Amino acid sequence: MPQFNAGDEVQIVECEDNPRAAGRTGRIVDEAEPGRLTGGRWTVNGIDLLIGPVLCHSRELVKTGR
Repeated sequence: MPQFNAGDEVQIVECEDNPRAAGRTGRIVDEAEPGRLTGGRWTVNGIDLLIGPVLCHSRELVKTGR
């Protein structure tokens, strides 16, 4: 499972939670690895004005390196 840190910029490859977020970039919000509360999904925010925070599985995200 890829490791992400709070503030990491990621590209959303696909997103079960909100398919409109696919292809966009955002930032990881979670300070710790996701657990049962989020179903093991990372919280991504800052995607777009009309798209709120989304929950994404690790396989749906790619770190952009910025």
